[in-house]
Amino acid sequence: MNEPDFGRLAYLGILGSVLVVWFLVHNRQSLGKLAQAAIAWVLIFLGVLAAYGLWDDIRQTVLPRQSFVSADQVEVPRARDGHFYLTLLVNDVSVDFLVDTGATHLVLTQADAARIGLNPDDLHFTGRAVTANGEVRTAPVRLDRVALGKISDRNIRAWVNQGELEKSLLGMSYLHHWSKIEITSQGLVLTR
Repeated sequence: MNEPDFGRLAYLGILGSVLVVWFLVHNRQSLGKLAQAAIAWVLIFLGVLAAYGLWDDIRQTVLPRQSFVSADQVEVPRARDGHFYLTLLVNDVSVDFLVDTGATHLVLTQADAARIGLNPDDLHFTGRAVTANGEVRTAPVRLDRVALGKISDRNIRAWVNQGELEKSLLGMSYLHHWSKIEITSQGLVLTR
């Protein structure tokens, strides 16, 4: 620490001390209430720190993710919005999908396509798809590998959406690779 920093620190220390003494003298009649408020703020601060430190555990409880029942069965809990979400490895990159039985194909957003190594500028958007938001252009692609846990498929056909798509869609062309798709009160169960 050099001299100017030490001087600033000493100044701030003196200023802080004066403010604390002034505050205590000004509020000497209600020091009990002041102590209670200080303790409450300390507890709130500690609670925020604890929540931040435990966020991964809290998130898993609040937003449960897919779980593998066996080598060939996956359970997917229903999210708060009523939908099902799966995380798959596409070309060894983790991609979050919305399970969409109304979608014909596996559809990637342009951002997810770029993350897995496909350059959207090199794609040929020659296809067309009719969505709830109207018609969009699509580009056909082949995915080297799509894996859900230990279950892996190769050479999967997919489409990259040129429109504004918030999340990649896991449509029927991928879901047909499963022998059984069941929706229960517990969630979605996929069996190979």
